[in-house]
Amino acid sequence: MAPSLFGKVKSKGRKWLQAAPRESSTPSPQTVLPTSSRPASQLATRPISQPTSSPPTSTDTNTSSLPSLQERLWNEAYDGVKASEPKLVGAYEKILSTELHGNDPSSVTPESTDNEIGETPGTRSGQMQQLVQAGLDRTQKQASIKRGIDEGLQAMQEVRRVVDKAVHAAPEAAVAWVGVCLGLEILSNPVTEARDNRKGIVYVLLRIEWYWNLVSLLLDENKAEQSSAGLRAQLEKHVVQLYEKLLAYQIKSVCLYHRNWAAVIGRDLWKIDDWAGQLNEIKEAEAAVERDMDQYNSEDSKIQLRKLIDVAGALEKQQEKRHQDDGDKQCLRDLRETDPRDDKTRIEDTKGGLLRDSYRWILDHADFQRFRDDPQSRLLWIKGDPGKGKTMLLCGIIDELKKGPNSLLSYFFCQATEAQLSNAASVLRGLIYLLILQQPSLISHVRSKHDVAGEKLFQGINVWVSLVEIFTDMLKDPTLKDAVLIIDALDECTTDRPKLLNFIIQSLTISSSRVKWIVSSRNWQDIEEKLGRTEQKVRLQLELNQDSISKAVDTYIECKVEELAGLKNYDKKTRDAVKNHLTSNADGTFLWVALVCKELADPKARKRHTLSRLQSFPPGLDSLYGRMIEHIRDSEDADLCKEVLAIASVVYRPVTLDELKVLAESLEDIDPDDLKDIIGSCGSFLTLRESVVYFVHQSAKDYLLSKASRHILPSGTAHQHHTLFSRSLAALSEALRRDIYGLSTPGFFIDQVSLPNPDPLSLIRYSCIYWVDHLVDSNPTSSHEDLQDSSVIHEFIQNKYLYWLESLSLLRSMSEGVRAVYKLEALVRNTRSQKLAELLRDARRFILSHKRPIEIAPLQTYASALVFSPERSLIRELFKKEEPNWMILKPRIEADWNACVQTLEGHGGSVSSVVFSADGQRLASGSGDKTVKIWDAATGACVQTLEGHGGSVRSVVFSADGQRLASGSGDNTVKIWDAATGACVQTLEGHGGSVKSVVFSADGQRLASGSDDNTVKIWDAATGECVQTLEGHGDWVRSVVFSADGQRLASGSDDKTVKIWDAATGECVQTLEGHGDWVRSVVFSADGQRLASGSDDKTVKIWDAATGECVHTLDFGRILFRLSFDPTTNSLLSTDIGLLNLDHPALQSAIDDQSTAITLRGVRHSGWGINTDGVWIVKDGKEMLWLPPDYRVEISAVVGSTVAIGCRSGPVLVMKFS
Repeated sequence: MAPSLFGKVKSKGRKWLQAAPRESSTPSPQTVLPTSSRPASQLATRPISQPTSSPPTSTDTNTSSLPSLQERLWNEAYDGVKASEPKLVGAYEKILSTELHGNDPSSVTPESTDNEIGETPGTRSGQMQQLVQAGLDRTQKQASIKRGIDEGLQAMQEVRRVVDKAVHAAPEAAVAWVGVCLGLEILSNPVTEARDNRKGIVYVLLRIEWYWNLVSLLLDENKAEQSSAGLRAQLEKHVVQLYEKLLAYQIKSVCLYHRNWAAVIGRDLWKIDDWAGQLNEIKEAEAAVERDMDQYNSEDSKIQLRKLIDVAGALEKQQEKRHQDDGDKQCLRDLRETDPRDDKTRIEDTKGGLLRDSYRWILDHADFQRFRDDPQSRLLWIKGDPGKGKTMLLCGIIDELKKGPNSLLSYFFCQATEAQLSNAASVLRGLIYLLILQQPSLISHVRSKHDVAGEKLFQGINVWVSLVEIFTDMLKDPTLKDAVLIIDALDECTTDRPKLLNFIIQSLTISSSRVKWIVSSRNWQDIEEKLGRTEQKVRLQLELNQDSISKAVDTYIECKVEELAGLKNYDKKTRDAVKNHLTSNADGTFLWVALVCKELADPKARKRHTLSRLQSFPPGLDSLYGRMIEHIRDSEDADLCKEVLAIASVVYRPVTLDELKVLAESLEDIDPDDLKDIIGSCGSFLTLRESVVYFVHQSAKDYLLSKASRHILPSGTAHQHHTLFSRSLAALSEALRRDIYGLSTPGFFIDQVSLPNPDPLSLIRYSCIYWVDHLVDSNPTSSHEDLQDSSVIHEFIQNKYLYWLESLSLLRSMSEGVRAVYKLEALVRNTRSQKLAELLRDARRFILSHKRPIEIAPLQTYASALVFSPERSLIRELFKKEEPNWMILKPRIEADWNACVQTLEGHGGSVSSVVFSADGQRLASGSGDKTVKIWDAATGACVQTLEGHGGSVRSVVFSADGQRLASGSGDNTVKIWDAATGACVQTLEGHGGSVKSVVFSADGQRLASGSDDNTVKIWDAATGECVQTLEGHGDWVRSVVFSADGQRLASGSDDKTVKIWDAATGECVQTLEGHGDWVRSVVFSADGQRLASGSDDKTVKIWDAATGECVHTLDFGRILFRLSFDPTTNSLLSTDIGLLNLDHPALQSAIDDQSTAITLRGVRHSGWGINTDGVWIVKDGKEMLWLPPDYRVEISAVVGSTVAIGCRSGPVLVMKFS
């Protein structure tokens, strides 16, 4: 850090620290603080605080014993850190003081704690030894509990052994080991600290024996003959500097672990989050010691120390492998939606097994051989009508290609009847999954995103974009050489098929990829239009290979007839007759043969009727389906069969027999065996697998909906949807109840829930998720009785809403519930049902506000969700009886819903910037975790995580058309992203400091950025060229904004001024002075006549943009970070605290202050308290009540069963529990 910059940081730091509590022990008069000429990262290298003896002479040093030398150097380093960073060490020593009394530092506050650690090495030695022993005892106990389940403990136990040995050898140097013991404790707990911090702790701890033994280099016995006293002094200096950096790193890690202490030292001032940078400083200090060691020490001593480094390196690799393996397993679990290998086995079993003679013809086909042997032929497209055997053909190809040397195959079978097998995203997930199983190194391409986003990487509306990026990177991987990717039944990919086709085509243009594709489909026009234009394809049309197909079908017929003959005991005459009829009428269609044979195999089909029944089957699939419909109409179970077919035709996923009985009134009381018979009586349209009803083939469903709907849906599909809605709602109203799985414990996590037997949700799983969708597709009018006050919907929400939410959580379907409530509200919006509309508005706010805790623990529906809802919430009032009876005193919450619709969680660091897209449908956020996230503003789902910055993201902004997003970062760059795909399209480099603010011009052609380098830059947003650099500010530029016409630009700076610039010439036309502190935000009114600025002097000033005159100064007594004018008027200014009318500046804000609270740590190990993450109220360690982010701990107190929480956003909550 440059000296001038440090001087700036120090001056800014004073302001941050003015309100901090005074330390109980102050630095001695001899303490030397850093000056502006000394980098902030450089720590003091000599003991300052109250030395107990005069500095040792050269003779003293040479004759010192190893223990005394270790004691002196470690204590010298500790005092050096204390001199350089007194506030940091003061907080650390207060933490140690609480530990001395056996208390947990997270359960007390900094203000209530005295610093009892001695000022001198002599007075603190005993305290440090006591702390080390207590730490060793704790880690030993944890190791005993975890032994056998955590192989990573071996490395930590090795560190513990070194500490124990060292403390016995040199007890006066215990100051070196307190941080090590606390570091071991941090690593043994499942906290969610910064990944770089945990990585650094592991690095330091595993090298601790090497650090400890460095002191031995200074002994005369280990020096080389030619070494001088000067070299020794330099080596000692560098050893002490290294020790200082090690101690500082450990101290900061401990303060971060106890977040309520980290707040005391000021995260911004000390840059406590720059763990990677601090670790690099440690490594640089190590290198300095090693350079001195090479010159000063003997070979034997160097060899011994390097052995210690080798051991540490081996242990570090062991730790890394353990974490890598765990991460890989979790990544694969989240990636897997289906295992295509299981799908292949199921399909082959369903179709009666794979016959090699039915597919081997293609292996000798000239087109297939050309595809296989020609490197330029990278796509084989097998196309044909339904029933031609495409799926079994591909199963055979897969089996044959597997036999090849070094074969790498990945495949996917699309099925329109299965939701998880009929969308483009699932196809890519399945292909990626199989590739990784065969070539594990490829998982790195998934992990790079999964490590940031977790399972949400594979959720949301932009999952396709993420998968395409991952798969494209995999295809470019040089280790993926000759893979073959196979997709069956492209026509049955009903969701995003055009995207999948485009991806296949684009992948063929990757020059570095040698991957080949095999796909199959029906003869559909949209597929023809896409694949037909591809030059690298080989087209194999089954209708043009009729002879080969017919021979394959003949082979299939022979096999099926043999099965029938054995099953029905056919004589030779019957067997030959069946074979001849099938051969004569099959017309090269496997499916026709399979359907006919299924009819003949029916137990009700008598052997003596075989020939006559055979004659009733017409050739051709449509004719056969028509004949099946006629047969159903003539059967005794005609009405039941038609009802089953009607339901199967309109449900959104295949249903189980239990679910089917709920949806069909006529099936309610039917015996399970009879129900199976009815499914079997539905011609050959349906099949039953593991008690789930499927269409035998997609063509069967297509026929029913397009050519037989008048028979099975005489009143139309809308009427059928309404029937299913009514049946579903009735079933839910009857079955739903509180704690339906009998979990009992409010904090029972969803991940720990196992299905009870019998499962009370088994009958209503389908209805629970899809009842609203059926209502929507029934096309109800605004006057429909279901949408009126006191309707069945109204009664359901009044009586069963919370039980429904609990069940949605158990079904892992809360997002579907959010969408359902939105759909209901939209349906009612245009009706006259005022009471129902108000109730649904409240229900929407309820589910949006509490979706997260209900997802985490289903029974939080009745705890956190109710307790933290407004007192006048309709849902809370209706379900008052469900509130926890173990809470005697509940927190006092605002009366009505505030402006906060929901809280979006997912960033791994503090969020520094948020912005809506112009249409309000998306929200972008920039974070200290170096990422940008794009959220669905309606559902709160994270739909994109944009990675690429090397530092914290300080500012994000959408272009006016919403197509692009810009981000400014601490890595001194601006990035422009495609908001739809998440691709980075430009990286703008040129600033010499962190970029604090970015903004697009209204036409999107230019981009402006303000930076810590005191400049504003204007960029061409299309080319990335810097067209203007505006200089004149004397300090950091925190905010920039274009006027609506793009002719002017305003900037706010830490130099306490606002400047207005001519955006074309770069000339400064106005400098607005008057603020008493940094200017954080500037904004033009829509007509450009006014300019507003917000400052750390806790005022907002309104300026005449033409004259530069200040026309209003609004004093709020707090800093406002967000300002924007209403686009329709100059008089309304939107701020952090609400909407202000500038024509009546004395009026109160329109919206209450709802600032976001900072989450701090509180803990209580017995009785009632707050857990270590500050997220749960716990009782005896069991999670009971989830705290919403706005109500998490800034400061807390626990007395018996009473918990008080002070929140950063203002309120103090007092809760008493039984």
